[in-house]
Amino acid sequence: EGIRIVDVRDERAAVYMAHAHAELTGGLGVAMVTAGPGVTNAMTGIANAHVARASVLILSGTPPRAQENRGALQDMVHTEFVRPLTRYARTVREPDLVLQELDEAVARALGEGGEPGPSYVDFPTDTLRASVPPALVLEEHLRPHVPPRLAPEPDAAQRAAALIFAARRPLVISGRGARGAGDALLRFLARTGAAYLDTGESRGLVPDDHPSVVAATRAQAMGEADLVVTLGRRLDFQLAYGSPAVFGAAKFVRIGTVAGELRDNRRGEVGMLADTALALGAILAAAEGREPATDRTWVEGLRAKHAGRVSKRRSTMAATPDGSDGRIHPDRLLAAIQDVLPADGIVVADGGDALAFARVGLSSTGYLDPGSLGCIGIGTPFGIAASLACPDRDVFVVTGDGAFGFNAMEIDTAVRHRAPVLVVVLNNGAWQIEVHDQEVTHGKVVGTRLQFADHAAMARGFGLHAERVERAEDLPAALERALAHR
Repeated sequence: EGIRIVDVRDERAAVYMAHAHAELTGGLGVAMVTAGPGVTNAMTGIANAHVARASVLILSGTPPRAQENRGALQDMVHTEFVRPLTRYARTVREPDLVLQELDEAVARALGEGGEPGPSYVDFPTDTLRASVPPALVLEEHLRPHVPPRLAPEPDAAQRAAALIFAARRPLVISGRGARGAGDALLRFLARTGAAYLDTGESRGLVPDDHPSVVAATRAQAMGEADLVVTLGRRLDFQLAYGSPAVFGAAKFVRIGTVAGELRDNRRGEVGMLADTALALGAILAAAEGREPATDRTWVEGLRAKHAGRVSKRRSTMAATPDGSDGRIHPDRLLAAIQDVLPADGIVVADGGDALAFARVGLSSTGYLDPGSLGCIGIGTPFGIAASLACPDRDVFVVTGDGAFGFNAMEIDTAVRHRAPVLVVVLNNGAWQIEVHDQEVTHGKVVGTRLQFADHAAMARGFGLHAERVERAEDLPAALERALAHR
């Protein structure tokens, strides 16, 4: 009672939706799946939440206790194969322990005492049918969880301030651990004048029109910076593992909410295990009365080049001609979407080739994509969850046709639960990123062509307003009609 149930067509989608809900609300997403194949189906979603560090609780069941290990239907020890992907994995057999185990699972998922991420709990069916003794329904297990905010060490703040305010070309790169620290980050950038790069993990934290944003000169900024400040961001493949081949002789200051954000690949001159907002505030307090040595000409030059590239791209996107095959170019479609995308809109980008275009072609304050696991197929489930969690914001799913196919049936879920999501499928009849690689590398294409299926006809079959648009000049009116029908 009091909990909204959103039933889906596949367990992967259930976990994807819980994942998106957690990312957008900052709270906990919950997925309930059946035993056996339900859990194995869910594992791709669990793996994605594990890599993304999304706070998701997965619930399932097992056969009655008396039938364990006797060949009962769906008699599997789920915890053994989900444990490597979760922060907590338990089978709770005693009704007396249900509330405290759930309390612990939620705490682990939210990152209390460690990294946030998925937690898994299952229950034998006879335990599910039992009652928790009233004496054990303790208020302490029912309180909302508020993860503690780690305060920075004063000495570390002093040392970080000395480095940052002495740097000539400081660069700030934010990640997942910086979410919720937007105001503190804006104060920090205003005080230091540092250049700034966001990532998919923290997109929208700093407005695109901020003078520190230099995303379109990313390679130059990383190569010329003499100090790199990472905020809750791992130095993974997207940041070249912090390699000197990319970052040169730059020094690092690592600020992380968890240990993994402090010492992966490159240790900083200073490492601060602390809440990002508190750490930034402590650094500014430690530097009170001191002027930053930032070379404003360097930052302004990067910003001017960034602004020029963005402006040029925006103008060329809208005028991009059709491809050699006569079909609409992705840039033309993205320009039409950007024209109707509100400032507070949420974009879910999915696919391979489609994602590559959307990541740079669309600007939004809310953004989700397959993440560093490369988990294509999240588009429609993420979009449904986003539209239900944020009903006052427009949600656009921009997906390739290959990625759409993974969870295309979830458009039925969108209809049944009246999720006001707009799904735009870039249909090129192929796994295009693979087609290109095969053509360049091998000179022939094998096993990567799809048909130009009429996905709009499928959507109409489930009761959605849907159109197949084949001419670029028809895009604005089609998008207007789609938005009106949500």
